[in-house]
Parts: sequence; C-alpha cells; structure tokens
Amino acid sequence: MTLAHILIPVALEQTFTYQVPETFTVAPGDVVRVPFGAKETFGVVWTIGGDAPENQPLKTVAAKTDLPVIPEKLRAFVDWVAWYTLAPKGLVLAMAFKPPEEGRTEAVRIGVRLAGPPPPRMTPARARVLREAEGGLVFSKRHLAERAGVSQAVVDGLVDAGALEAVALPQIREFEPPITGFSRPHLTPAQTAAVESLTRLLAEPANQPVLLHGVTGSGKTEVYFEAVARTVESGRQALILMPEIALTNQFMERFAARFGVAPPAWHSAIQGRKRERLYNAVASGEVRVVAGARSALFLPFRELGLIVVDEEHEAAYKQEDGVLYHARDMAVVRAKTEGAGLILASATPSLETRANVARGRFAAVSLPERFGGRALPRLSAIDMRKDPPGKGRWLAPPLVAETAAALQRGEQALFYLNRRGYAPLTLCRACGYKRQCPDCSAWLVEHRSRRALICHLCGHTEPKLAACPECGSVDSQVPCGPGVERVAEELAELFPEARRIVLSSDLAGGNERLRSEIEAIARGEYSLVIGTQLVAKGHNFPHLSLVGVVDADVGMTSGDPRASERTFQILHQVAGRSGRGEAEGRAYLQTWQPENPVIRALLSGDEERFYAHEQQARSLAGLPPYGRLAALIVSGRDKDATAAEARRLARASPAWPDVKVLGPVEAPLALVRKRFRFRLLVKCGRKTDLQGYLRGWLNRMEKPKGNIRISVDVDPYSFL
Repeated sequence: MTLAHILIPVALEQTFTYQVPETFTVAPGDVVRVPFGAKETFGVVWTIGGDAPENQPLKTVAAKTDLPVIPEKLRAFVDWVAWYTLAPKGLVLAMAFKPPEEGRTEAVRIGVRLAGPPPPRMTPARARVLREAEGGLVFSKRHLAERAGVSQAVVDGLVDAGALEAVALPQIREFEPPITGFSRPHLTPAQTAAVESLTRLLAEPANQPVLLHGVTGSGKTEVYFEAVARTVESGRQALILMPEIALTNQFMERFAARFGVAPPAWHSAIQGRKRERLYNAVASGEVRVVAGARSALFLPFRELGLIVVDEEHEAAYKQEDGVLYHARDMAVVRAKTEGAGLILASATPSLETRANVARGRFAAVSLPERFGGRALPRLSAIDMRKDPPGKGRWLAPPLVAETAAALQRGEQALFYLNRRGYAPLTLCRACGYKRQCPDCSAWLVEHRSRRALICHLCGHTEPKLAACPECGSVDSQVPCGPGVERVAEELAELFPEARRIVLSSDLAGGNERLRSEIEAIARGEYSLVIGTQLVAKGHNFPHLSLVGVVDADVGMTSGDPRASERTFQILHQVAGRSGRGEAEGRAYLQTWQPENPVIRALLSGDEERFYAHEQQARSLAGLPPYGRLAALIVSGRDKDATAAEARRLARASPAWPDVKVLGPVEAPLALVRKRFRFRLLVKCGRKTDLQGYLRGWLNRMEKPKGNIRISVDVDPYSFL
C-alpha cells in the first residue's frame, strides 16, 4: 500500500495521510482530489511513503488531476515561509495554489463560413453577407456582420437557413513571448555601466541580491529591463514585482515599447478563468515574464531566472492579513531557492536593504543622475509658523503663488496629503462630541463626495446628520482638519478654471479606475492633481513641474520605529514626480517643524547623513535591522477576557537570554471590527532563534477559549 501525505490549502499546519489506489500513481507535487470531512476537495501530495498512523482508518485518494504540478522548489519555499511566519502551512499553500472553480469550462469561440446554397428568401442585407463570405474563409459573426454592414441577427438567420454553418474557431494565443531584440534602448553612459555591472554581478557564482539604487527619474526601469532581456534569452523566466497600484498602463506600455508585447499582469483584479489560464501558462513555461503584485511571488514558475522588486522600500509589500509576510524579504528566499537572480530597485532604499549591502550580503549598483541630464527637483520648506494659511484654508500663500505661476506656464501641479476623504474628524461645537466608529477605536472620516462618514478600518458608514447625535444641536457639527477632498475644494475656489482630479484609493472604480486616471494625468489632461500616497508610487508625469506637500509633518510623531524613514521616503518620492519633462521641478514642503532631521535632510539633499542618523538610532535601540521584533496580537469580543488571556500569555513566556517580552498593553487601535486588541512585543538580537522561541512559547499554551485569537507577526511593519 502506497501512502501519500497530502497538504490541503486551508488554515491547517499538518498534512493528512491517504492510501493511493492501484489504478494510478502519484508523486510529490501532484494535485489530487481527496475526501476531506464531509466533502471532496483538492490537495497537493507533499511526501510519499512512511508508516500508516496507528489505529486510524485511512481514506483513499479519489483522483489524480491534470492540474499543474507544484514544483519541488516552490514546495520548499512554502515550507520556509510557513516556518518563518509561523503561519499554518496549508494557508501558505493557498497562496501558491487556488483550486479551479467547479463547473466552469472554457468558452468555445464560434465562427461561420459558407456551407450551402443561398436561402429561398433573399434580401439585400443577406446578399451582402454571402458576398463577403465567399472564398471559404471562416469569420467571427461580429467581423462578418461589420464587413457586410448588417446586424449579427442577419448572420444568425443565414445560419438557421443553412447558407452558413457554425464552426469552432482555434484558440487565440493569449500570451505572446517578449521579443528581446524588438527595440534596443538608447542608454546613457551611466545606464550602460549599470547594465554591465548588473550582468556581471548576476552571473557570479555567489549570485548575491543586487540593490539598484538610482535617483528618481534616473531610468532604473530601462536598466533592469536589460537584465530581464538577458534572462529571457537564456531560456528562463522573469518576475517583476511592483506595488499593485504601480502596475499601470504606463509601465505596460514602456515594457511593450522595449519587448514588442506587454507582460501578463498578476494582481487582485485578475480572477476566474483568466487567472487560471495565466497560472497554467506560468507553470508550463509559456509565459516568460510576469509583472505582478506581491502574490505573484507564489506562482509555480517552471524555470525562474530573475526576480525584480521595484520600489523595494514600499510598505505595501508587507501583507497585513492571512499570512503576514514581506514580499521583498520572501523574494530573497525564493530567488535563493530557485537559483535565480534578484534585483531590488529603489530611489530610497529601505534601511534593511542598506544594512544588507553594508554587511556584504547584497551587492549594489548606483545611478546617481537623472536620465537625459535633467536636474533633480528643487526643494523648499514653507514654515507654517511664519507663512500660515488664511482662516479656514490649508494652503500657505507662497504655495498658492507658485501654483498660479505654474498654471500660467501651462504646467501641472500636484498636491500631496496622505489623508483620504474631506476631514479626519467631525466635532460638535456645542458639546464637543466626536463622531466615532461604534465597532473600532477610530474617528469617522467625512467623505463629502459620498455624503457619508466612514470608518477607514472596518468600512462602517453613517449619514452626516444635521443634528448632533449626542446633544441634539442642529448645524453644530464641523469638520476638523483637511483631507484630499477639502484641499481639492480649496483649489477649486482659488483656481476655478483649472481642471483638477482627486486620486485616492477609496474612490469608486477601484484600481482599474485609478490606472486610467493616472494615464490621463500623464497625458496632461488635468492641471491640478490632489492625491494620497499612491501618487508617489513610481509614476511618470512629464507635464508636472510643481509638487506641494500639504502637511509634511504627518507620520513623524507616531510610535513606529520606521516613522522617520517612511516620511523621508514618501516625501522624497512624491517630490521626485516633478521635473521629469522639460520644465524645472520644484517641491514645497508645508511644515510646522522645519528643524526636524527629516525635513533638513530633504532640503539639503544629504540622504546619506539622514540614513546614518537613522542607523545609529536603531542600532543603539536594538531595533530592525540591527535587532529583531515579533508582535503578538490577542483579540476577542470581550475586553476583560481578552486582557486576561493576554496576561496569561505574557506569564507563560520563556526566559531566554537576549529576549525581552514587552506588554501586554492595549493596542493603539484598541477596538477593530468589534474585537478588543492587546499587544505583546518580543525583542531580541539578530542571531536569536526567534521562530524557535515563539513556537516553544505558543506550544506550551492551551488553546484560547471562546472567540479569542492570538496572531503572530514576525518583523511587524504596523504598530497599531
């Protein structure tokens, strides 16, 4: 009897043992159907052989499918991610394998051709169709109707009459291979040197990850495109990871201009049969290059040769639900597992990547100048203590004056504020009541465009009432502080003739709408752009000359140890959207604390000094990347029971040298979706076996009772 140990793509850690019938054989990686509970489901053969569990009746594998095999290297990667993140192995597998939708079949494309004599009842429209169909060629109904200048109903009538017959059309090749010699780029000397360095480093036996560090607008994309071309020429596949919103038509067009075709895109909007076809084509090796969001890291590449992580510093690469992983860090492991090259591209590399370069684990290639010799944007601070906006206004007079001048020259201006909606808080002037989400410890944000107050944590929505729900006062509720909608309103009053657009992730239409609007901005269709942090994610706006940061101080006062670094990166990136065309770029930072090290570093352009200061501060505190952290979140419906469970968890923590357990304390976001939250933070040295410590700790704990849950986040990026 052959035994197969099957991993099911659900939130379970262990494999399940089945016997394999004599009618077929299975091997590790095969996708099979097995009885599981009261139903039959898909699973993946993880190992073969071993002893049968004692005193346990074995179920039998129901069928072996013809779905793509999960390759050995991808299975090893799943094992490693599960070990590192402490996530159930089946949950990690679910990111690499999604069972096909039951009952769905590929639609057959139908065409028509001449088959018999003309019908007894002829009309001029029918005669035109039959003339166009002469020669025995097969046409799609739509194409034939358009050529004849008739409706498809006329074509259907001729099919019913026997003059035309329906035939199956061959499947269109959906994924065309990139043509590496389609359009060789005209690279600058700096880009040429970077390509040569990348080629040499990626070919070395050590196969180190390579940081491609270039200023904004330096042409990093064109450089790593050449590495992609050489990977494809070698017969291997390439993966380009990007923050999801950066997967724009603009990027696809740049790729198509270089390679003749756009790469298939893998992201959350790709669903159904299209997702299955792309998955299968990657597994077969038909698709040579994929551009994708972080989930593309788990695709079953047949022969992966290169991974590019564009904008590697982006916090969006950290997944905050399900399996808590950072795609940049996991890309390092996937590349090593596959024997593939890895390029990390950024204008503002993360301190983690910089530290790996300093330790010699990563190599580095630099692009210190903008493409075409264009100057970097000129940054200036507007001291809000000296040049405050007028009452009820949010834009300082110097920024308004610069905007007017830019519009007069026919240039675009961008206003950045990382606050969605109209106002972050609604306050009653009569009693001081603040509109708060009933299910979360968060204020309701006014979205005037939707005439509603919305919680940005759980989506709870309430109408904006005329009377205060606390004291009943009428017309006493006022918005406090600006969001992007409020800034747009002010700009509409100041510049009523200028066409403007608000870019925010919570507007109707989702990512597809955002992508189309970003393309419209790049074409110069809007003069004023108001947006949240998504406007800083690698976009190229050639008509944009002015950037105004409405509140440069946002985010610098939080308890996040990466707060200063993130603020520096986002402000550097958003300022870098300006001056990419012919006009000089200028960026103005509205700030109440121009003496802050982040602001001073941005104004001076002394990036290295800023990172040296950050490195020293984190090193002294033993914080990443010079120490390690793990967060444990205890959540539940009952506050007292959840707090008690958090204290019980803390008391059970093992005493290890070089390990500190901090907490439990109420999380800054103490209530989310009606669940109370308490945090513990584990802090240790870089070489401590953090995963071993956490597993030993959790294994000695009894399973929490009721609806209480404990989640573990190794290398947390959110401290809320």
